[in-house]
Amino acid sequence: MSKVTLLDGGMGQELLSRSSREVTPMWSADVMLNEPDLVRDLHRDFILAGARVITLNTYTATVSRLTREGYIDQLENLHNSAMQAAQDAINMAEIDHVKIAACLPPLVASYRPEVSLTFSESLREYRKLMDLQSAASDIVICETMSSITEALAACTAAKESDKLVWVALSVQDTSSITSDSRRLRSGELLSDALDAIKQLQPDAVLLNCSKPEAIDACWPLMQISGLQVGAYANGFTCVETLYPGDTVEHLRSRKDLSPQKYAEHAINWVNRGASIVGGCCEIGPQHIRRIHEALCDEH
Repeated sequence: MSKVTLLDGGMGQELLSRSSREVTPMWSADVMLNEPDLVRDLHRDFILAGARVITLNTYTATVSRLTREGYIDQLENLHNSAMQAAQDAINMAEIDHVKIAACLPPLVASYRPEVSLTFSESLREYRKLMDLQSAASDIVICETMSSITEALAACTAAKESDKLVWVALSVQDTSSITSDSRRLRSGELLSDALDAIKQLQPDAVLLNCSKPEAIDACWPLMQISGLQVGAYANGFTCVETLYPGDTVEHLRSRKDLSPQKYAEHAINWVNRGASIVGGCCEIGPQHIRRIHEALCDEH
């Protein structure tokens, strides 16, 4: 267990399942704004399940998204509330050595690199997010990066901090998964992305928010990357129907990805060299608990 860092699972979908509010395009930011105790309690649940890194609930609290939805005046409040919720959860759990990760997400929309900003525009916004989150974070996760440009901009901003920097890439998972499908959602080769990111010397590179089977198919490239590697998959059946500004309520979770089944994927990644594992969308505390138990059993 000491050799593997266990992340939390997905915040957004789990928060929506616990919330009584109508789903909005602001997704987890709406819950952060109106029901911050739910965020605190979910962080605590992940910690009690075994996670030792929890990520700030700021995924949808970007300048671009909040401007689009008319909530840009809540930018600082949302980040301050997210940091407070994470810190309160750690205090409530009374477990030592839990770290907080800042979140540098896709700025405009998940899985849609075609609508992303230019490198310079992205870098400017990522620097703003770093300024807002830096005070409470030990690690920076540039997550669900779907293009090389997006990943390089986020990683550049993160590397300007004094934090550990992890870059998590999202890969194609909508067609039959073969060695030929080892590509980012932009269509760019994963091998090219790894080569480009390696130049910025992040502390780790991960695959995230893709089906675990797609991560399995891409894993040989991760193993030869020469970097510290990890993974945290999602549990969606499909993400192709999600467009910028949509709500996420029509996305469906898989029925065949039980905590035990998901833990088997995670342990397989560990056995093949992963030192960081966790979960993304639709992966809840029960999944993280099962991974923790499996890690304790095997390591």
